[in-house]
Amino acid sequence: MPDVTMPQLGETVADGTVTKWFKNVGDAVVRGEPLFEVSTDKVDTEIPAQVDGILTAILVEEGVTVDVGTKLAVIGGDGTEALVTPKVAAIATESSPPPTGRAVVKASRDTSASPLSPVVRRLLAEHDLHSDLVQGSGPQGRITRDDVLAHVANAQATAPVASPITGLSPVVRRLLSDHRIDPSSVVGTGANGRLTRRDVEAFIENRGKSETSVARGDEVVPFTKRRRLTAEHMVRSKATSAHTLMVKEVDFERVEIVRRSAGASFKEREGFTLTYLPFIAVATLQALRDFPHLNASVGDDELVIHHDLNLGIAVDLDSDGLVVPVVHGADDYSLRSLALKIRDLAANARTKQLTVDDMSNGTFTITNPGPFGTLLTGAIINQPQVAILSTDGVARKPVVVTASDGGESIAIHSVGMLALTFDHRAIDGAYAARFLLRVAEILNTRNWAEDL
Repeated sequence: MPDVTMPQLGETVADGTVTKWFKNVGDAVVRGEPLFEVSTDKVDTEIPAQVDGILTAILVEEGVTVDVGTKLAVIGGDGTEALVTPKVAAIATESSPPPTGRAVVKASRDTSASPLSPVVRRLLAEHDLHSDLVQGSGPQGRITRDDVLAHVANAQATAPVASPITGLSPVVRRLLSDHRIDPSSVVGTGANGRLTRRDVEAFIENRGKSETSVARGDEVVPFTKRRRLTAEHMVRSKATSAHTLMVKEVDFERVEIVRRSAGASFKEREGFTLTYLPFIAVATLQALRDFPHLNASVGDDELVIHHDLNLGIAVDLDSDGLVVPVVHGADDYSLRSLALKIRDLAANARTKQLTVDDMSNGTFTITNPGPFGTLLTGAIINQPQVAILSTDGVARKPVVVTASDGGESIAIHSVGMLALTFDHRAIDGAYAARFLLRVAEILNTRNWAEDL
Protein backbone atom coordinates (compact mmCIF):
# COMPACT_ATOMS: atom_id res chain seq x y z
CA MET A 1 0.00 0.00 0.00
CA PRO A 2 1.44 3.41 -0.94
CA ASP A 3 2.50 5.54 2.00
CA VAL A 4 1.82 9.28 2.12
CA THR A 5 4.77 11.08 3.71
CA MET A 6 5.66 14.64 4.65
CA PRO A 7 7.28 16.00 1.47
CA GLN A 8 10.58 17.83 1.18
CA LEU A 9 9.42 21.36 0.31
CA GLY A 10 12.88 22.90 0.02
CA GLU A 11 16.49 22.21 0.84
CA THR A 12 16.35 24.14 4.13
CA VAL A 13 12.94 22.86 5.27
CA ALA A 14 13.18 20.11 7.89
CA ASP A 15 9.56 19.77 8.99
CA GLY A 16 6.01 20.82 8.22
CA THR A 17 2.59 21.12 9.84
CA VAL A 18 -0.41 19.26 8.47
CA THR A 19 -2.97 22.09 8.48
CA LYS A 20 -5.83 20.41 6.64
CA TRP A 21 -6.91 17.04 5.23
CA PHE A 22 -9.15 17.34 2.17
CA LYS A 23 -10.19 13.69 2.41
CA ASN A 24 -11.56 11.53 5.21
CA VAL A 25 -10.65 7.95 5.97
CA GLY A 26 -12.62 5.73 3.59
CA ASP A 27 -12.83 8.35 0.81
CA ALA A 28 -11.78 7.56 -2.74
CA VAL A 29 -8.61 9.38 -3.81
CA VAL A 30 -7.74 10.34 -7.37
CA ARG A 31 -4.15 10.96 -8.39
CA GLY A 32 -3.43 14.66 -8.78
CA GLU A 33 -6.27 16.02 -6.65
CA PRO A 34 -5.45 17.88 -3.40
CA LEU A 35 -5.02 15.45 -0.50
CA PHE A 36 -3.74 17.61 2.35
CA GLU A 37 -2.28 21.04 3.09
CA VAL A 38 1.15 21.66 4.62
CA SER A 39 2.44 24.80 6.32
CA THR A 40 6.13 25.57 6.84
CA ASP A 41 7.92 28.71 7.97
CA LYS A 42 8.25 29.65 4.29
CA VAL A 43 5.09 28.59 2.45
CA ASP A 44 1.62 27.07 2.73
CA THR A 45 0.91 24.61 -0.05
CA GLU A 46 -1.55 21.91 -1.05
CA ILE A 47 -0.08 18.45 -1.67
CA PRO A 48 -1.77 16.29 -4.33
CA ALA A 49 -2.31 12.55 -4.13
CA GLN A 50 0.32 10.53 -5.99
CA VAL A 51 -1.83 7.46 -6.66
CA ASP A 52 -5.47 6.39 -7.05
CA GLY A 53 -7.10 4.40 -4.28
CA ILE A 54 -8.90 4.58 -0.92
CA LEU A 55 -7.57 6.63 1.99
CA THR A 56 -7.34 3.81 4.52
CA ALA A 57 -5.36 5.56 7.26
CA ILE A 58 -4.67 9.07 8.49
CA LEU A 59 -1.80 8.84 10.95
CA VAL A 60 -1.13 12.52 11.69
CA GLU A 61 -3.92 14.88 12.72
CA GLU A 62 -4.40 18.44 11.56
CA GLY A 63 -2.26 20.86 13.52
CA VAL A 64 0.58 18.39 14.18
CA THR A 65 4.15 19.18 13.09
CA VAL A 66 6.30 16.29 11.85
CA ASP A 67 9.70 15.85 10.23
CA VAL A 68 10.16 15.54 6.50
CA GLY A 69 9.67 11.91 5.45
CA THR A 70 7.29 11.05 8.32
CA LYS A 71 4.46 8.72 7.31
CA LEU A 72 1.21 10.70 7.31
CA ALA A 73 -1.35 8.39 5.75
CA VAL A 74 -1.90 5.22 3.73
CA ILE A 75 -3.74 4.86 0.42
CA GLY A 76 -5.03 1.34 -0.28
CA GLY A 77 -5.79 -0.08 -3.66
CA ASP A 78 -9.22 -1.70 -3.28
CA GLY A 79 -10.62 -0.31 -0.06
CA THR A 80 -10.63 -3.65 1.82
CA GLU A 81 -7.88 -2.66 4.23
CA ALA A 82 -8.62 -1.69 7.82
CA LEU A 83 -9.46 1.96 8.27
CA VAL A 84 -7.25 3.83 10.71
CA THR A 85 -7.98 7.27 12.14
CA PRO A 86 -5.40 9.40 13.97
CA LYS A 87 -6.87 8.30 17.31
CA VAL A 88 -6.43 4.61 16.48
CA ALA A 89 -2.99 5.32 15.06
CA ALA A 90 -1.96 6.95 18.30
CA ILE A 91 -2.99 3.82 20.23
CA ALA A 92 -0.73 1.79 17.98
CA THR A 93 2.25 4.12 18.33
CA GLU A 94 5.31 2.26 19.57
CA SER A 95 6.42 5.17 21.74
CA SER A 96 5.06 8.51 22.86
CA PRO A 97 5.59 11.50 20.59
CA PRO A 98 8.78 13.44 21.29
CA PRO A 99 8.43 16.45 23.58
CA THR A 100 8.88 18.86 20.66
CA GLY A 101 5.32 18.15 19.60
CA ARG A 102 6.28 16.25 16.47
CA ALA A 103 4.32 13.06 15.91
CA VAL A 104 5.72 9.83 14.54
CA VAL A 105 2.97 7.22 14.49
CA LYS A 106 2.25 3.83 12.96
CA ALA A 107 -0.99 2.15 11.96
CA SER A 108 -1.98 -1.22 13.30
CA ARG A 109 -3.15 -3.87 10.84
CA ASP A 110 -6.58 -5.37 10.73
CA THR A 111 -6.38 -9.08 11.47
CA SER A 112 -9.99 -9.75 10.48
CA ALA A 113 -10.30 -12.61 8.00
CA SER A 114 -13.21 -11.01 6.14
CA PRO A 115 -13.23 -7.64 4.36
CA LEU A 116 -15.28 -4.77 5.72
CA SER A 117 -18.21 -3.37 3.77
CA PRO A 118 -18.15 0.33 2.77
CA VAL A 119 -20.94 1.05 5.26
CA VAL A 120 -18.99 -0.54 8.10
CA ARG A 121 -15.81 1.31 7.13
CA ARG A 122 -17.68 4.61 7.17
CA LEU A 123 -19.25 3.92 10.57
CA LEU A 124 -15.92 2.91 12.07
CA ALA A 125 -14.31 6.11 10.77
CA GLU A 126 -17.15 8.31 12.02
CA HIS A 127 -16.85 6.92 15.56
CA ASP A 128 -13.04 6.70 15.67
CA LEU A 129 -13.21 2.91 16.04
CA HIS A 130 -10.81 0.21 14.95
CA SER A 131 -12.28 -3.04 13.67
CA ASP A 132 -10.37 -5.01 16.34
CA LEU A 133 -12.55 -3.37 19.01
CA VAL A 134 -15.87 -4.57 17.56
CA GLN A 135 -17.20 -8.11 17.94
CA GLY A 136 -18.46 -9.39 14.58
CA SER A 137 -21.66 -11.47 14.35
CA GLY A 138 -21.64 -12.08 10.59
CA PRO A 139 -20.34 -15.10 8.67
CA GLN A 140 -16.80 -16.04 9.75
CA GLY A 141 -16.92 -13.28 12.36
CA ARG A 142 -17.44 -10.54 9.82
CA ILE A 143 -18.41 -7.16 11.32
CA THR A 144 -21.84 -5.91 10.28
CA ARG A 145 -23.47 -2.50 10.45
CA ASP A 146 -25.54 -3.58 13.46
CA ASP A 147 -22.36 -4.75 15.25
CA VAL A 148 -20.84 -1.28 14.99
CA LEU A 149 -24.01 0.50 16.07
CA ALA A 150 -24.47 -1.86 19.01
CA HIS A 151 -20.86 -1.33 20.11
CA VAL A 152 -21.28 2.46 19.97
CA ALA A 153 -24.59 2.36 21.86
CA ASN A 154 -23.15 0.11 24.57
CA ALA A 155 -20.07 2.32 24.98
CA GLN A 156 -22.18 5.46 25.32
CA ALA A 157 -24.51 3.80 27.82
CA THR A 158 -21.80 2.41 30.08
CA ALA A 159 -19.10 5.06 29.88
CA PRO A 160 -19.25 8.16 32.08
CA VAL A 161 -19.62 11.48 30.35
CA ALA A 162 -16.12 12.76 29.72
CA SER A 163 -15.04 16.24 30.55
CA PRO A 164 -14.78 18.25 27.35
CA ILE A 165 -11.37 19.39 28.52
CA THR A 166 -9.87 15.90 28.30
CA GLY A 167 -8.85 14.00 25.19
CA LEU A 168 -8.52 17.07 22.98
CA SER A 169 -6.82 16.67 19.62
CA PRO A 170 -3.93 19.02 18.75
CA VAL A 171 -6.04 20.95 16.22
CA VAL A 172 -8.84 21.47 18.80
CA ARG A 173 -6.32 22.66 21.40
CA ARG A 174 -4.85 25.08 18.86
CA LEU A 175 -8.26 26.50 17.95
CA LEU A 176 -9.17 26.97 21.61
CA SER A 177 -5.85 28.68 22.31
CA ASP A 178 -5.88 30.91 19.20
CA HIS A 179 -9.40 32.15 19.95
CA ARG A 180 -8.98 32.25 23.74
CA ILE A 181 -11.93 29.95 24.38
CA ASP A 182 -12.65 28.18 27.66
CA PRO A 183 -13.23 24.55 26.58
CA SER A 184 -15.87 24.11 29.26
CA SER A 185 -18.04 26.68 27.46
CA VAL A 186 -18.25 24.56 24.29
CA VAL A 187 -20.69 21.67 23.96
CA GLY A 188 -18.96 18.55 22.65
CA THR A 189 -20.72 16.29 20.17
CA GLY A 190 -17.99 13.67 19.87
CA ALA A 191 -17.83 10.32 21.60
CA ASN A 192 -18.63 10.71 25.32
CA GLY A 193 -19.00 14.47 24.92
CA ARG A 194 -15.51 14.99 23.50
CA LEU A 195 -14.93 18.31 21.73
CA THR A 196 -14.40 18.07 17.98
CA ARG A 197 -13.00 20.58 15.56
CA ARG A 198 -16.49 21.24 14.18
CA ASP A 199 -17.77 21.97 17.71
CA VAL A 200 -15.14 24.68 18.24
CA GLU A 201 -15.54 26.16 14.76
CA ALA A 202 -19.32 26.34 15.23
CA PHE A 203 -18.83 28.02 18.63
CA ILE A 204 -16.47 30.61 17.06
CA GLU A 205 -18.92 31.33 14.25
CA ASN A 206 -21.91 31.70 16.57
CA ARG A 207 -19.94 33.83 19.00
CA GLY A 208 -18.91 36.11 16.17
CA LYS A 209 -22.52 36.56 15.06
CA SER A 210 -23.76 37.35 18.54
CA GLU A 211 -20.90 39.76 19.23
CA THR A 212 -21.51 41.55 15.94
CA SER A 213 -25.17 42.06 16.78
CA VAL A 214 -24.62 43.56 20.25
CA ALA A 215 -21.00 44.62 20.65
CA ARG A 216 -19.88 48.23 20.26
CA GLY A 217 -16.42 47.90 21.77
CA ASP A 218 -13.19 46.20 20.73
CA GLU A 219 -12.89 42.96 18.81
CA VAL A 220 -9.88 40.67 19.28
CA VAL A 221 -8.75 38.92 16.09
CA PRO A 222 -5.84 36.53 16.75
CA PHE A 223 -3.04 36.52 14.18
CA THR A 224 -2.99 33.60 11.80
CA LYS A 225 0.30 31.82 11.24
CA ARG A 226 0.84 33.66 7.94
CA ARG A 227 0.00 37.02 9.51
CA ARG A 228 2.38 36.28 12.38
CA LEU A 229 5.23 35.32 10.03
CA THR A 230 4.67 38.45 7.95
CA ALA A 231 4.75 40.62 11.07
CA GLU A 232 7.97 39.02 12.29
CA HIS A 233 9.61 39.51 8.89
CA MET A 234 8.60 43.18 8.72
CA VAL A 235 9.90 43.98 12.20
CA ARG A 236 13.16 42.12 11.54
CA SER A 237 13.65 44.05 8.28
CA LYS A 238 13.16 47.43 9.92
CA ALA A 239 15.61 46.47 12.66
CA THR A 240 18.19 45.31 10.10
CA SER A 241 18.24 47.88 7.30
CA ALA A 242 18.64 51.65 7.23
CA HIS A 243 15.38 52.24 5.34
CA THR A 244 15.28 55.33 3.10
CA LEU A 245 12.46 56.31 0.73
CA MET A 246 12.86 58.06 -2.61
CA VAL A 247 10.01 58.82 -5.03
CA LYS A 248 9.83 59.85 -8.68
CA GLU A 249 6.81 60.93 -10.70
CA VAL A 250 6.72 59.06 -14.00
CA ASP A 251 4.91 59.79 -17.26
CA PHE A 252 3.34 56.50 -18.41
CA GLU A 253 1.80 57.89 -21.62
CA ARG A 254 4.08 55.82 -23.89
CA VAL A 255 2.95 52.69 -22.05
CA GLU A 256 -0.69 53.79 -22.02
CA ILE A 257 -0.75 54.19 -25.81
CA VAL A 258 0.37 50.56 -26.22
CA ARG A 259 -2.11 49.35 -23.57
CA ARG A 260 -4.95 51.09 -25.38
CA SER A 261 -3.99 49.76 -28.80
CA ALA A 262 -3.07 46.20 -27.83
CA GLY A 263 -4.97 45.70 -24.57
CA ALA A 264 -8.17 44.27 -26.04
CA SER A 265 -6.40 41.69 -28.20
CA PHE A 266 -4.08 40.78 -25.31
CA LYS A 267 -7.03 40.14 -22.98
CA GLU A 268 -8.85 38.10 -25.63
CA ARG A 269 -5.74 35.99 -26.24
CA GLU A 270 -4.46 35.61 -22.67
CA GLY A 271 -7.64 35.95 -20.62
CA PHE A 272 -6.57 38.84 -18.36
CA THR A 273 -5.93 42.58 -18.54
CA LEU A 274 -2.56 43.96 -19.57
CA THR A 275 -1.63 46.15 -16.59
CA TYR A 276 1.23 48.56 -15.98
CA LEU A 277 3.08 46.05 -13.79
CA PRO A 278 4.85 43.98 -16.50
CA PHE A 279 6.00 47.19 -18.25
CA ILE A 280 7.46 48.50 -14.99
CA ALA A 281 9.03 45.10 -14.29
CA VAL A 282 10.77 45.01 -17.69
CA ALA A 283 12.02 48.58 -17.27
CA THR A 284 13.23 47.81 -13.74
CA LEU A 285 15.13 44.71 -14.86
CA GLN A 286 16.82 46.66 -17.66
CA ALA A 287 17.78 49.46 -15.25
CA LEU A 288 19.18 46.99 -12.69
CA ARG A 289 21.80 45.92 -15.24
CA ASP A 290 23.01 49.52 -15.18
CA PHE A 291 22.72 49.82 -11.37
CA PRO A 292 23.79 46.40 -10.04
CA HIS A 293 24.32 47.58 -6.45
CA LEU A 294 20.53 47.51 -6.09
CA ASN A 295 20.44 43.84 -7.11
CA ALA A 296 22.39 42.85 -4.04
CA SER A 297 22.42 41.97 -0.36
CA VAL A 298 24.51 43.19 2.58
CA GLY A 299 27.02 40.75 4.05
CA ASP A 300 29.60 41.15 6.81
CA ASP A 301 30.92 44.64 6.01
CA GLU A 302 30.48 43.89 2.33
CA LEU A 303 27.98 44.18 -0.50
CA VAL A 304 27.16 40.93 -2.29
CA ILE A 305 26.14 41.78 -5.88
CA HIS A 306 23.98 39.16 -7.57
CA HIS A 307 24.47 38.61 -11.29
CA ASP A 308 21.20 36.71 -11.59
CA LEU A 309 18.10 38.89 -11.77
CA ASN A 310 15.48 37.03 -9.71
CA LEU A 311 12.49 39.34 -9.43
CA GLY A 312 10.14 38.96 -6.45
CA ILE A 313 6.52 40.11 -6.77
CA ALA A 314 4.74 40.77 -3.46
CA VAL A 315 1.28 39.15 -3.35
CA ASP A 316 -1.42 39.97 -0.80
CA LEU A 317 -3.25 36.90 0.53
CA ASP A 318 -6.64 38.52 1.10
CA SER A 319 -5.32 40.56 4.04
CA ASP A 320 -3.90 37.43 5.70
CA GLY A 321 -0.28 38.43 5.11
CA LEU A 322 2.12 38.64 2.20
CA VAL A 323 4.17 36.20 0.19
CA VAL A 324 6.80 37.04 -2.41
CA PRO A 325 7.02 34.48 -5.23
CA VAL A 326 10.07 34.87 -7.45
CA VAL A 327 10.57 34.98 -11.23
CA HIS A 328 14.00 33.39 -11.58
CA GLY A 329 16.13 34.72 -14.43
CA ALA A 330 13.50 37.39 -15.00
CA ASP A 331 15.51 39.36 -17.55
CA ASP A 332 15.25 36.40 -19.96
CA TYR A 333 11.47 36.92 -20.21
CA SER A 334 9.74 39.01 -22.85
CA LEU A 335 7.07 41.53 -21.82
CA ARG A 336 4.28 39.09 -22.68
CA SER A 337 5.88 36.05 -21.02
CA LEU A 338 6.72 38.06 -17.90
CA ALA A 339 3.10 39.21 -17.62
CA LEU A 340 1.97 35.57 -17.86
CA LYS A 341 4.54 34.41 -15.31
CA ILE A 342 3.57 37.09 -12.78
CA ARG A 343 -0.09 36.22 -13.26
CA ASP A 344 0.58 32.50 -12.70
CA LEU A 345 2.68 33.07 -9.58
CA ALA A 346 0.04 35.34 -8.04
CA ALA A 347 -2.69 32.78 -8.76
CA ASN A 348 -0.59 29.97 -7.28
CA ALA A 349 0.09 32.07 -4.18
CA ARG A 350 -3.62 32.64 -3.55
CA THR A 351 -4.49 28.97 -4.14
CA LYS A 352 -1.56 27.70 -2.04
CA GLN A 353 0.17 26.05 -4.98
CA LEU A 354 3.59 27.66 -4.45
CA THR A 355 6.65 25.61 -3.58
CA VAL A 356 9.57 26.77 -1.45
CA ASP A 357 11.63 27.06 -4.64
CA ASP A 358 9.04 29.51 -6.01
CA MET A 359 9.86 31.81 -3.09
CA SER A 360 13.62 31.37 -2.85
CA ASN A 361 16.64 33.38 -4.00
CA GLY A 362 14.92 36.64 -4.89
CA THR A 363 17.33 39.53 -5.52
CA PHE A 364 14.95 42.50 -5.96
CA THR A 365 11.25 42.96 -5.19
CA ILE A 366 8.34 44.93 -6.65
CA THR A 367 5.15 45.53 -4.68
CA ASN A 368 2.11 46.70 -6.61
CA PRO A 369 -0.63 48.53 -4.65
CA GLY A 370 -1.34 50.68 -7.72
CA PRO A 371 -4.58 48.90 -8.72
CA PHE A 372 -6.12 50.30 -5.51
CA GLY A 373 -5.30 53.87 -6.53
CA THR A 374 -2.57 54.55 -3.97
CA LEU A 375 -0.54 57.75 -4.25
CA LEU A 376 2.69 56.86 -2.47
CA THR A 377 3.82 53.70 -0.65
CA GLY A 378 6.93 53.37 1.51
CA ALA A 379 7.34 49.59 1.39
CA ILE A 380 9.52 47.57 3.78
CA ILE A 381 12.55 45.86 2.27
CA ASN A 382 12.30 42.12 1.69
CA GLN A 383 15.37 40.80 3.51
CA PRO A 384 18.16 40.12 2.69
CA GLN A 385 17.67 42.33 -0.39
CA VAL A 386 18.68 46.00 -0.35
CA ALA A 387 15.70 47.60 -2.10
CA ILE A 388 12.01 47.28 -2.98
CA LEU A 389 10.09 49.26 -5.62
CA SER A 390 6.46 50.24 -5.09
CA THR A 391 4.30 50.86 -8.16
CA ASP A 392 1.49 53.16 -7.07
CA GLY A 393 -1.66 54.28 -8.87
CA VAL A 394 -1.57 55.75 -12.38
CA ALA A 395 -4.10 58.48 -13.21
CA ARG A 396 -4.85 60.92 -16.05
CA LYS A 397 -3.39 64.34 -15.24
CA PRO A 398 -2.45 67.57 -17.03
CA VAL A 399 1.28 67.74 -17.79
CA VAL A 400 3.60 70.16 -19.55
CA VAL A 401 4.76 68.75 -22.88
CA THR A 402 7.81 70.11 -24.67
CA ALA A 403 7.74 69.96 -28.48
CA SER A 404 10.78 69.36 -30.68
CA ASP A 405 11.08 73.11 -31.34
CA GLY A 406 11.17 73.84 -27.62
CA GLY A 407 7.61 75.06 -27.35
CA GLU A 408 5.51 73.99 -24.39
CA SER A 409 1.88 72.97 -24.12
CA ILE A 410 -0.53 71.30 -21.74
CA ALA A 411 -1.61 67.70 -22.42
CA ILE A 412 -3.46 64.97 -20.54
CA HIS A 413 -1.16 62.01 -19.79
CA SER A 414 -1.17 58.94 -17.57
CA VAL A 415 1.05 59.76 -14.58
CA GLY A 416 2.06 57.76 -11.51
CA MET A 417 4.64 57.47 -8.75
CA LEU A 418 7.47 54.97 -8.41
CA ALA A 419 8.66 54.76 -4.79
CA LEU A 420 12.00 53.09 -4.04
CA THR A 421 12.78 52.02 -0.49
CA PHE A 422 16.51 51.27 -0.25
CA ASP A 423 19.02 50.26 2.39
CA HIS A 424 21.27 53.27 2.99
CA ARG A 425 24.02 50.93 4.15
CA ALA A 426 24.31 49.61 0.60
CA ILE A 427 23.92 52.72 -1.57
CA ASP A 428 23.52 56.47 -1.30
CA GLY A 429 20.68 58.72 -2.45
CA ALA A 430 22.31 59.83 -5.68
CA TYR A 431 22.67 56.22 -6.85
CA ALA A 432 19.00 55.54 -6.05
CA ALA A 433 17.91 58.75 -7.83
CA ARG A 434 19.81 57.83 -10.98
CA PHE A 435 18.23 54.38 -10.94
CA LEU A 436 14.73 55.84 -10.75
CA LEU A 437 15.57 58.27 -13.55
CA ARG A 438 16.76 55.36 -15.70
CA VAL A 439 13.54 53.39 -15.07
CA ALA A 440 11.49 56.46 -16.07
CA GLU A 441 13.55 56.96 -19.24
CA ILE A 442 13.01 53.35 -20.30
CA LEU A 443 9.27 53.61 -19.71
CA ASN A 444 9.19 56.78 -21.84
CA THR A 445 11.45 55.69 -24.70
CA ARG A 446 11.27 51.92 -25.20
CA ASN A 447 9.33 50.65 -28.22
CA TRP A 448 6.76 48.70 -26.24
CA ALA A 449 4.70 47.81 -29.29
CA GLU A 450 7.54 45.60 -30.52
CA ASP A 451 7.57 43.74 -27.19
CA LEU A 452 3.98 42.63 -27.72
